[in-house]
Amino acid sequence: MENKELRNIISSGESTDIMPVLFIGHGSPMNAIEDNEFSRSWHDLGKVLPVPRAILCISAHWETPGTFVTSMPRPATIHDFGGFPKQLYEVQYPAPGSPELAHSVKQTVSKTEVGLDEKWGLDHGAWSVIRKIYPKADVPVIQMSLDYHKNAQSHYDLAKEISSFRRKGVLIIGSGNMVHNLGRIAWDHANDPEFGFDWALKANEVFKKLILSNNSKELISYQMLGREAQMAIPTPDHYLPMLYSLALRDENEPLNFFNDKAVMGSLTMTSFKIG
Repeated sequence: MENKELRNIISSGESTDIMPVLFIGHGSPMNAIEDNEFSRSWHDLGKVLPVPRAILCISAHWETPGTFVTSMPRPATIHDFGGFPKQLYEVQYPAPGSPELAHSVKQTVSKTEVGLDEKWGLDHGAWSVIRKIYPKADVPVIQMSLDYHKNAQSHYDLAKEISSFRRKGVLIIGSGNMVHNLGRIAWDHANDPEFGFDWALKANEVFKKLILSNNSKELISYQMLGREAQMAIPTPDHYLPMLYSLALRDENEPLNFFNDKAVMGSLTMTSFKIG
């Protein structure tokens, strides 16, 4: 879609059928180049999702002092990781950006100041997933950062403010992991694709039950969910994108889980589609 057309749609307030929302457990950057059950499920999403006019991604891997959206016309592909094969660093995802969408997000959000960023680009929480869903890189993509000064409730409230973009043809994607404790990875189970520690599996099930019952209050207050949840979320960066996605769910809107598996003991790939 030409940026001029997208700008006209956004500025006119034109409504479309409501777009789905995704939360993707992205896991290892290697999923970007491997052919496995997770990457295949992302590819399959591209076959059933409506083609969006643009994508807004909230990735676990862009934390900032304040809230920002990428506003450059050509975001760079960021290889924000180390110790992986050369092939992974050679991947480029040349999707266009959308300064028009970035400005519209800035104007729409009122509870916090949204800055326009022209330095970041697309980190692996975004491109590793999106390149499997839309391999032609022909859909404009912007990212919204996670303000590390905000608490979970503030992030959830901020997400509510961008819900109108679902009716403007924008696909909103949260990219993180429900359970994400790198310090507890079971390296001795690296070749066991479904091994999960008891605490990780229990926390994952608790989160899923709360999601299905629309219990956002307890999910926001995740520190109160007990030892297992605290171990599952040692830092909030990978959990918060899930709250963004959940905040965008309309009442009685269907939600379906996929990739509901643990990997390497202390990570879960559990993902969901709303709508």
